[in-house]
Amino acid sequence: MKKFFETLASIWKIEELKNKILMTLGLMLVYRFGAQVTLPGIDATKLHALSDQTDQGIGWLINVFTGGAFSQASIFALGIMPYISASIVVQLMGIAVPYLQKLQNDGESGRKKMNQITRWLTIGITLVQGPGYIYNLYKQLPPDAFLLGFNSFSFLFSSVLILTTGTVFAMWLGEKITDKGIGNGISLLIMVGIIAKLPMAFLQETQSRMVAGNGGPMMIVFEVIIWLLIIIACIFLTMAVRKIPVQYARRSVAGEYDAASVSGNRQWIPLKLNASGVMPIIFAQAIMFIPPVIAGLSSSDSAQNLTTMFSNIFGLEYNLVFALLIIIFSYFYTAITVPTNKMADDLKRSGGFIPGIKPGQDTANFLDRVMSLITFPGSLFLAVIAVLPAIAVSLLSVQQGWAMFYGGTSLLILVSVAIDTIQQINAYLLNKQYDGLMKSGKNRKAIA
Repeated sequence: MKKFFETLASIWKIEELKNKILMTLGLMLVYRFGAQVTLPGIDATKLHALSDQTDQGIGWLINVFTGGAFSQASIFALGIMPYISASIVVQLMGIAVPYLQKLQNDGESGRKKMNQITRWLTIGITLVQGPGYIYNLYKQLPPDAFLLGFNSFSFLFSSVLILTTGTVFAMWLGEKITDKGIGNGISLLIMVGIIAKLPMAFLQETQSRMVAGNGGPMMIVFEVIIWLLIIIACIFLTMAVRKIPVQYARRSVAGEYDAASVSGNRQWIPLKLNASGVMPIIFAQAIMFIPPVIAGLSSSDSAQNLTTMFSNIFGLEYNLVFALLIIIFSYFYTAITVPTNKMADDLKRSGGFIPGIKPGQDTANFLDRVMSLITFPGSLFLAVIAVLPAIAVSLLSVQQGWAMFYGGTSLLILVSVAIDTIQQINAYLLNKQYDGLMKSGKNRKAIA
């Protein structure tokens, strides 16, 4: 613990790192402040029905990702999610659209154009989602909650404009955090929204357990221990890699003998067990939203049963379909994001080879086969993590709000973003000759 605090003190000795952290915290504070500002024209004291809608189920999940802004009819009610949707669409279109494929191979200039396309698509998605959110307000809130008049066009127009502006501003905040702060800005904004719901969820669970005959303090301690173990499992899932040994061809040397250059340099290709991250869960979650929307267009009994099944995110049928989709999307997303052919070509050009495997297409086939083998246990593990909230509700009778932090997208995002941010901080510390946050030992003197 002493070494940990010494490392924190070392952070403030590096002026550039300190400024980046302060910039990040400041911009996240602005985002959290904006999440509390209600849309003009709505009486903030009459949002109880909207809050009830987000107390459980899919509404609760959406509210978590917006940091509570959805249930508060905030100017950031749509959060950063339209940007995430636009990024996914652009990434998937990059597989089939030749122009986007060219941009992906154009380096920094191509990346800037891709970002610009993503921004414009974000605005388009927000303009579609904005009226949908206002329609939901009309359904949930009483007419006297609208200060400008119920079903007023002026309220609809101004609100959609404000929601679009709020999403664009949140997107700008995320990009500024990435450029001027520390960590991935978009991911940090999602993470801070999730964290904002954590204290209240734990408080509600504590109050529930304190009721006579419901477990008491010992049950709370047991749940926290289980939660910490799940976090450790998520860390292992995020960090686990399969190392593929790589041997570089021997090079002839003249003059002084260099054993390393003569014998060749041995390195590794780290293939991640979960190369797709949380994207399979996000894809699967998006698909799971579709059936109840389509079924809601019909009043038949079968449609109503389908709506009920896909609206209960803690139900058995829902989670079986959810887990299956996660496994499928894990293979799909890994296939489009891990370019084994490009890895094999780059390895061949640099004079490297995998021992026992011919360079070129044989290497690409070998890497593809290894990725398929390690993706299977990785996808199973990811599916188990995703359905843990439902298991916690069924076996431990955990409150639904607290159960959502027992796994799923929320916990995986918290873990992966925390690891990524710590690694970036470590890079600054080690560059200045300090020990990192994940390394013990005595600090070394900084280079002047």
